[in-house]
Amino acid sequence: MSSLAATVQNIFDEPGCAKNGSKSEAERKKGCRKQLQPGSAAGGCAFDGAKIALQPFTDVAHLVHGPIACEGNSWDNRGAASSGSNLWRTAFTTDLSETDIVFGGEKRLCKAIKEIIDNRDPSAIFVYQTCIPAMIGDDINAVCKAASQRFAKPVIPINSPGFVGSKNLGNKLAGEALLDYVIGTQEPDYTTPYDINLIGEYNLSGELWQVKPLLDELGVRILSCISGDGKYREVASSHRARAAMLVCSKSMINVARKMEQRYGIPFFEGSFYGIQDSSESLRQLARLLVERGAPTDLLARTEAVIAREEAWAWAAIEPYKPRLEGKKALLITGGVKSWSVVAALQQAGLELVGTSVKKSTRKDKERIKELMGQDAHMIEDMTPREMYKMLKDAKADIMLSGGKSQFVALKAAMPWLDINQERCHAYMGYVGMVKLVEEIDKSLSSPMWEQLRRPAPWEALAKAMEQMQSPMAAIACDPALAETARRARKICVCNRVDLGTIKDAIYAHGLKSVAAVREHTNAVGGCCQRRIEDMLVSEPSAMRQAAE
Repeated sequence: MSSLAATVQNIFDEPGCAKNGSKSEAERKKGCRKQLQPGSAAGGCAFDGAKIALQPFTDVAHLVHGPIACEGNSWDNRGAASSGSNLWRTAFTTDLSETDIVFGGEKRLCKAIKEIIDNRDPSAIFVYQTCIPAMIGDDINAVCKAASQRFAKPVIPINSPGFVGSKNLGNKLAGEALLDYVIGTQEPDYTTPYDINLIGEYNLSGELWQVKPLLDELGVRILSCISGDGKYREVASSHRARAAMLVCSKSMINVARKMEQRYGIPFFEGSFYGIQDSSESLRQLARLLVERGAPTDLLARTEAVIAREEAWAWAAIEPYKPRLEGKKALLITGGVKSWSVVAALQQAGLELVGTSVKKSTRKDKERIKELMGQDAHMIEDMTPREMYKMLKDAKADIMLSGGKSQFVALKAAMPWLDINQERCHAYMGYVGMVKLVEEIDKSLSSPMWEQLRRPAPWEALAKAMEQMQSPMAAIACDPALAETARRARKICVCNRVDLGTIKDAIYAHGLKSVAAVREHTNAVGGCCQRRIEDMLVSEPSAMRQAAE
């Protein structure tokens, strides 16, 4: 556990971290000493974070060393897609029992590694440490090292027991494992001046494939994607890339910064969400590659591709703008999407009433202010009750969030769109932006919401029964009570003559003036004159109905 503690401390001393950036050197060395509170890992533990960060490597066997519940909780919980092997979607676990906990689970781990190699022959095996084997002292580092030598196959320990921290810390622990055991251990078959790494991109719903054709057209090769649709050989040789793009700094900033420090690979943080952000990311990649020795014509070719794709995307979005204009959206997400999706929605004509920044860095928040203004409503944490109230009060027309918030929107009978890791549609690049606008329009214009907001049949019946039992309903059903009520209404506080008597006199005698009414009904007082004049000009049919 001493090596794990040192690794965690090293991550807390990460200079690229937004929180550490504002500290002095002495304070940075102390790390984050704040103790975790009960429930602080409710959004996912460190093991969960490490597993979802590395599981998209498609030709790797992911072995969870722990009870079966750990693997069951994390398996396939991110909608990444693969263009090749589906080995990554097979769940492997040592399934520790009470006996293993008493006597240790290292032998069981060795047996599991051998079975996977004999039956599956993967490119590598990632072994994930969980809480129980970490607490009983299983040394997975030693087991993995021995297995690697015995089977001549990379067996990589991922020290990320859930109790050490949150999901975000697990992402960084996974990155540290790649830096320590994988990156730089192999060489690529060949290199080009156009080789890049994409770091923190997980190919959710196949989003990477919406951008890859544009990079292929420019001649830019993705040497390694960490980790969407990635291969072990690619990440092992990723140290030969010429430039890198960091997609999610919250999870993989340590990988990008240390690769720049060790191998001289410059990086920038970008996004392929939204038209302008996609264009800017392509420009940044081209600029970095040219600075590292790529031909300068790459810049002109990039601008030509950007101009063509932007013209197509704006033309495809234009028909939706009149329907989306003035609509308000509430964005409950985090990380890079907290600002990249804001730009995309604004380009479609939507107004953002708020965006969640719970998992966002300081730079993310600065970008949000640039897009939404200095008074931007940035939500650190919003309870389900507050979400419901905001939607119910019609302060937002649609909510974009992850799956765990969908029931709040459904309870408020408001449209909802999934934009987190479980989403079914890809929203990256120019094609993805058009798809996002199309899905928002479908959600807002669906007739289901109007029907859902109507009172249920049993509610309408209950309201009708309540009205029938009210005093007004009793008066309407009884002519004698109705007449008594009509006679009880006075024309004015200064007069004793009721409205019913005056209306009857006007109808019975065909009265045409206020003086005639006063003569027949003894209605006196100047303040009543206006009321009598209004009754004289009423329709005869209305007067007849009132009298009858």
